[in-house]
This record gives sequence, structure tokens and C-alpha cells, in this order.
Amino acid sequence: MSVLLSIQDLKVAFRMGRIDGVMQRFEAVKGVSFDVPENTTVALVGESGSGKSVTAMSVLNLLPDNAERQGAITFMGRDLLAASVPELQGLRGRDIACVFQDPMTSLNPVFTVGQQICEPLVKHLGLGAKQAMQRAEALLVEVGMPEPKRRLKAYPHELSGGQQQRVMIAMALACEPKLLIADEPTTALDVTIQRQIMELLAKLKDKHRMSMLFISHDLGVVGEVADHVVVMRHGTVREQGPVARIFADPHDAYTKALLACRPTLERRGARLMVIDDHIAGHASTSVGKAKDPSAPVIIEATALAKSFWLRTGVFGRREFQAVKGASFRLRRGHTLGVVGESGSGKTTMGLTLLRLHEPSGGPTSGSAMFDGRDLLRLSSREMLPVRRRIQVVFQNPYASLNPRFTIGQTLVEPMTIHRVGQDNAEREARARALLAKVDLDDSAMHKYPHEFSGGQRQRIAIARCLTLSPEVLVLDEAVSALDVSVQAQVLNLLKDLQDELGLAYIFISHDLAVVRFMADEVMVMRNGEVIEQAGVEQILDRPQQEYTKRLMGAIPRGYRPRPAAA
Repeated sequence: MSVLLSIQDLKVAFRMGRIDGVMQRFEAVKGVSFDVPENTTVALVGESGSGKSVTAMSVLNLLPDNAERQGAITFMGRDLLAASVPELQGLRGRDIACVFQDPMTSLNPVFTVGQQICEPLVKHLGLGAKQAMQRAEALLVEVGMPEPKRRLKAYPHELSGGQQQRVMIAMALACEPKLLIADEPTTALDVTIQRQIMELLAKLKDKHRMSMLFISHDLGVVGEVADHVVVMRHGTVREQGPVARIFADPHDAYTKALLACRPTLERRGARLMVIDDHIAGHASTSVGKAKDPSAPVIIEATALAKSFWLRTGVFGRREFQAVKGASFRLRRGHTLGVVGESGSGKTTMGLTLLRLHEPSGGPTSGSAMFDGRDLLRLSSREMLPVRRRIQVVFQNPYASLNPRFTIGQTLVEPMTIHRVGQDNAEREARARALLAKVDLDDSAMHKYPHEFSGGQRQRIAIARCLTLSPEVLVLDEAVSALDVSVQAQVLNLLKDLQDELGLAYIFISHDLAVVRFMADEVMVMRNGEVIEQAGVEQILDRPQQEYTKRLMGAIPRGYRPRPAAA
């Protein structure tokens, strides 16, 4: 099998500016070597900061101006490090195409889907406007887009996350490239959409006989799509080999740790081991704190419903029911897991409890009793002290922290608003103590959000919630965007805080393996309705509904021997 892409001894450094007249450099990639054969999927695996995306983006030099590359990158015999900008522009989108993690930031919001798919067809293949639009429609059909002709006129914000990713794949395949670089293409998608995208990529790879460089932190996904795996950490290759060997007999301690730190559907431990624990050979001694089945009920929701007004025509509107009669009890110190696909109503349900939807947006009904009062009937003034006791942690730690505030200001502000502490000195002392509780040191107080990793930002978001001593945390996909090792650290932290402080969690997620680790009870939602609700073991070991079984079947399980091609 001939080699399509060869990367040999690649080094990538970023110039960081001068200190005392000496240019400072950060070495992100330190001598990486691997090949991508024809019609083969090679996966780059590692945690955030391992250098896998920098390695992949070096192929087409999609790096910032302060990057310096050394080594050799050869594509079909051409030296890409020596290629000029016009030569690389000729390759981009035609022979080598990319699909990125977040389609909403990759698609241009002011152009329609059709215009964006047509652009590479006109630029690289010289098609006329009519021919390009016909080809664009055919591409949307190929990637399984519903109502493809209508979607050509849609703008990106009018599509779901899965549909946006299908558009990105259609754009990437427009010129039938020989190599597709897929950088975390399924990370932020729910499990059923993730499954569809993975199967779509595999089918299109075989149909077009193209190679794929697949970047991921999730070995469960990699095991299902890759032929060859390259494991990276701190800018170096720790191990590489055929996918079957990597999963059956990993040689490197880091690879073994990556495989072991992800929660599974098969077992529920008291604690997840993290990468450094595995490498150091430390065994988990935590047994977890037993839950009190008769703990007091802290929130009781009955027939909770939420609708939104959708505009029809110039003056008309219609009602869309996002949540249709959800009922549950949440006990102190317990976790209610809420699962379902995107659009199932799980996030709307959580935000309705918190009164974070404008009443003018649509009617709310039912009740949500908290400390003898119905949250849905409280005035804004009455709701303010309640907000101290019910806090929320969102999915995206980048967007939930003010980039202009230091971490100290971020933590002190809510205490000032709610008059927690006698003075600023006492509030700052409390902020420092909370940073220590989430395993961050005092130096974080004077830094800004951009100076932290995604996992550290999520720890800061959790610390901010704790400044007000809440009794309930609503965790809305709080770990779904984190790599598996950081995810394990945050999940362990949440369990420790629950045991120590008696917190109750509403844990919203599409990842049933994570829900098994965290939850005591599970509520499955679909199209705004609760279709199944029971203890976590009963739901995940003996699901009653076909929808729940389908959710479980969509979860990536890692490598399984594949049937031989006919």
C-alpha cells in the first residue's frame, strides 16, 4: 500500500515574544513521525495540548504567523514545507480538505449553505453557478441531509449541530479530495448524531477511496473508525500501531491510562482514575459516600412544561412546546441524570427551573417546589435570594467567564452582589479557599480566563457557583467538551464536593457512560417528554424503551473486530 502523506521528524514552535532581547519559543511538536497510506484512516490521539491538532494543521500550514515548522511533510511526493502560498491554496479544499470540531465557527454566518458549498466547486473545478448548485444539492443528498434542496437556501444558524457538521463534510468532499483531515468532528455532538457522523465518514471514505487523518481525544471513537493509531503527549509520539494491537496490547503507560480513565456503561466505580494516577501506578482507594434513600426532597417538579412563541409570517405566531409535563423529585445529596438527544428538551427543562428563560418568550406551566415555594410563581425580587441556592454550570467554560475579569474578580463579584462576607478582604479569602478546593492555587486570582485550559476554566466556573454556598447545581453538559482525562478530574471533583457539602445535582448530559458514573436516578427525555424514569442501574441495565436502547447502542465502545470485506 503506497504512502499518501508522510510526516517525518516534524517540529513546530511558536514565537512568544522577546524577554531581555531573547526571543522566547514554545515547542508544541517535538519530532513527530508517521505515515498515512492510501485509503486508510490514521487517528491522532491525545489530551488537549498534546500537539495533535498543531501536527495536522501543519500539513496545509493552517497555523498562525508566529509558527515555525521544521522536518519534512510530503504529500504525493510534493514537499509541503517548501510549497508557496499559491501552491497550498491550490491544495486546500481540492486534494486535502478539513472538517473541524465546531461547525458553527467554521461556517460563514452571512452566506447560505448553498453559497458555501459552491465556493470550492467554482474555485477549484471551474463550474458555473447553476452546475455548482446542482452539485451542491447532490452532495447534501450524499451526506444524508433531510430536504437538501430547501437546506441550500438556509443559513448556518437555521440548522442543528449535526446538520451543520453534514454541511462541513459536504463542503470538504465537494472536490473529492484524496485526504480528509477531521479534527474532533464529533466531540460536541450527542451520541446518536455522533454515531451517524462516524458512520457517514466511514462510508464516504470507502466510497471515494480517500484517506483520513482523524484527530480525537476519545479512544472509544477512535477504535471504531481508525486503521492505525498514533498516540501523542506533550508534543511527542508515545506509541503507534494498528488499531487492534493498540487496544488489545498497548505498550506505553500513557496509552493504557487513556484507555482506562473513561467511564464505561459496564461498571460504576466510586472514583475515576486520572492519567497521572495510572502512569504512577496508584490504585483508587476511594469507596464513595453511601447515599441516604430517605434524604429530604429539595426540589419537586410536577407537570413542568415550557413553550416558546415562534414567528409565522409578519404578525402571526405559533406555540412550540419544548418541555411537556416533566415530573421528578430531587433529594439532598443525590444526582438526577437527564439524558436525551439535542432538541429533547433537557436543557430547556433545567433553565426553566432556574427561571433563565424570559416569560415573554412563551408560557410556562406546572410547578417546581423548592423550600415550600413554587419557583415558577416567584417574582424577580423573590427569585434573587433563591439564585444563591440554585446555581448553574454551563457546557462551554470559554463563554461562561467574562474575559475582562480576573479570576479573583469573577469569584468576588457574586459574593458582592448577594452580600456574602463582611468586606472585600473576607470575600477574597473565601475565593482563595474555593480555588484550593477545586485544585487551583492562589496565583489564579490575578490571571484572566484565556490563561487557563478548558478543564481549569470549568473548575473556575464550579468555584464561582460555590461562592454562594448553593444547595443545588444544574450541570448542563458540564464535561462534554473536555478531553477524557480532564473530564475524569472534573467528575471526581463534583463527587467530592457532593460528599463534602451535601449538594444535589441535576446532571444534564447526552453521554450515558458519564451519567452512570454520576447519577442515582435517570430521566430520559425525547421531543420534550419524559419517556422513561428510574434508578440508574434499572435504566441502563434494563431499559424499557426502544429509544433508550438506541441511545445506549450509539455510544462508542472502542475497537471491535470488523468483518472482512466481501
